[in-house]
Amino acid sequence: MKTRSVAVALTALALAAALAACSPTTPGTASGGSPSATGSGPASSTKAPSPGKSASPTPTPTSTPVALPKDCTAILSADVRSQLGDTPLNSPVFGPSGVQADGSLICIWADPKADTTNITTTISRKARGEALDMLNGLVKTEGYSCYTPDKGTRCEKEWPDPTYPVTDGRTLFWRDDVLIDTRYSNLAPTGYTSSIVASIFP
Repeated sequence: MKTRSVAVALTALALAAALAACSPTTPGTASGGSPSATGSGPASSTKAPSPGKSASPTPTPTSTPVALPKDCTAILSADVRSQLGDTPLNSPVFGPSGVQADGSLICIWADPKADTTNITTTISRKARGEALDMLNGLVKTEGYSCYTPDKGTRCEKEWPDPTYPVTDGRTLFWRDDVLIDTRYSNLAPTGYTSSIVASIFP
């Protein structure tokens, strides 16, 4: 989960474009314009129903929300699990973990006897607009680097721990209204976030 070098540092505007590019176009609205007020153009070619017949409503396509995982171990590949070794999972010492009331999942890999070595991941639902605001804020005010792998947006940053001679960091990945938010200290298995992404979005 080490920070990947990014060829070109993305600005907040570039990140906004990456996420906003998925925004659906309002039916009857031309890109960059407003809905037709005259009823002309391709969007208005539907004929009026014949007298004595009622028009049938056109069903609106809906997408099935991506299912949130329920097992902290199952979302990791065998290689990542081997890198975690015998690190305890979801010790009650660290507070709430596992599946939460809102369906989110909190996974805490940490040894209660260790001073700082830990990795905590929260997987929850986050709407596009809210995610866009949050990720842009991290780029603008905290210097995070963002790029767009695996059909999503990933932002990350590492820094020296203020107390111990180790590296701390945070990695976030957003796609299809699902946010994977991982914070870690002195424990960053290679391929950790990518493994979770592959599990949720096969």
